[in-house]
Amino acid sequence: MSLRSPNIAVMIKAAKKAAGSLRRDFGEVENLQVSKKGPADFVSTADMKAEKTIREELSRARPGFGFLMEESGVHAADDGETRRWLVDPLDGTSNFLHGLPHFAVSIALEERGQVVAGVVYDPVKDELFAAERGAGAFLNDRRLRVSARTRLDEALIATGIPFKGTPGHPRFLAELEAVMPAVAGVRRWGTASLDLAYVAAGRFDGFWERNLNPWDIAAGALLVREAGGLVTEVGGRSHTVDSPSILAVTPKLQEPLDRLLSQAGRGR
Repeated sequence: MSLRSPNIAVMIKAAKKAAGSLRRDFGEVENLQVSKKGPADFVSTADMKAEKTIREELSRARPGFGFLMEESGVHAADDGETRRWLVDPLDGTSNFLHGLPHFAVSIALEERGQVVAGVVYDPVKDELFAAERGAGAFLNDRRLRVSARTRLDEALIATGIPFKGTPGHPRFLAELEAVMPAVAGVRRWGTASLDLAYVAAGRFDGFWERNLNPWDIAAGALLVREAGGLVTEVGGRSHTVDSPSILAVTPKLQEPLDRLLSQAGRGR
């Protein structure tokens, strides 16, 4: 890893410690206790254990920082600090619970409203994606760059489908209908942090989704930016962790892909 800042070191340590318990639980997934947060939205003891581990590790190293965590919500920073961790302890819970080996731990550091560091760790493949603002993005020891593709009909695009019980299905179907015939392929793998990491690594040429949470995309969006990609809302507006949509893409494909999505989404 070519990023050596103390914050990145703390994040990597926390992510890998949580990942150890996830790997063990993944081997015994049929024995996990699972509850539903909503339609098609699950939380398991694996999520909770991983989140507890991450919070303990990060709090020990940076006691003044706040948290925004998927399972336990907001924990305000001490002493008026303006820094907080955005944590998804198990991105891809549905994959995990179905025995699909595609999930990740995602941790980002936000300072004064801007994400400055991010880590996405895939414990099954032992792939560590990490980025710091202005210092580049890396996969283990290799510097990342987004793909150099310039033609939409050669591009592989990732997306996410709205969960059962959530709004947006008609608009998504319209967007998918517009994108599918224009590109080489569309993939839906169910783990937004890894979708974004794969855009940063040049494995995907773009990714779009709506109604994601800050912890889903904070680390991954920084990875894409630091690898030379563009991250906006669908429609071209500047993207923040609270944006209602995300489009992360290699630069030459941003305009044609955004045009397809924007036109398809009108009136939906």
